[in-house]
Amino acid sequence: MNERPKISAVVQTYNASQHLERCLKALAAFDEILVVDMESTDGTPDIARRMGARVVTKERGEHRIVEAYRDFAIHEAAYDWVLVVDADEIVPRALADYLYAEIERDPSPRAIMIPIRNYFMGRWMRAYYPDYILRFFNRNGAVWPYEIHARPSHAGPKVYIPASRTDLAFIHLANESVGQTFTKMNAYTDREKTRRSKRYKPMKLFYEPPFRFFKSYVLKGGFRDGLPGFIHAVHDAVYRFSTLAKIEEDRQNARPDKDIDRDSALS
Repeated sequence: MNERPKISAVVQTYNASQHLERCLKALAAFDEILVVDMESTDGTPDIARRMGARVVTKERGEHRIVEAYRDFAIHEAAYDWVLVVDADEIVPRALADYLYAEIERDPSPRAIMIPIRNYFMGRWMRAYYPDYILRFFNRNGAVWPYEIHARPSHAGPKVYIPASRTDLAFIHLANESVGQTFTKMNAYTDREKTRRSKRYKPMKLFYEPPFRFFKSYVLKGGFRDGLPGFIHAVHDAVYRFSTLAKIEEDRQNARPDKDIDRDSALS
């Protein structure tokens, strides 16, 4: 009788004590729980060890985003099949059973796209469901780029869990306030402008933010989520506008400052 395939659940952490115990408790069904910690100062490694995880400390250095350590973490795992989990996410037991059944049925290297349930202002944002994420794969052929919000690439085929199976979706525990989302937005758009600058055209400032709102609120049904859905759609539009405006600012600043030179000559 063939042995059941093994799966490593991998969690990257930095000062992630708030939800970590719930996160790791939900991973008990997997063969290994690996926590790659970026020198937390809030007791995160102690919580992880108490919950039975193997902890590897990775020097944080100059990097400030978790994506910088994803590729390291998936190759540090004991097994080739890897489930990558954020420290504020819950993996339902039904999903664990589903993943084991899938790779036992077909052990060929591939990736499985998993839906996620996101919350905002205390409500499940159905407008953003299924918001598929690539978090389960055979690490052979997988690469995780070092870019903010980057997703891994995989050489094998991708399989999607049906969106109708809401019982298999990740549960994102983060329920940030409006203030927290705007605070993070400034840092995230600073980093994202580098990724988007190569495809930037000035006209995008005029049509991309309004379309982002329209897509979120109308096409994806944000209106069904009440006022939180409207606020989140506006936030999406402002996020896109902020990213594009910062790119344009950098380009303007890189040009010769003719107005200042002219005004200085006239004074």
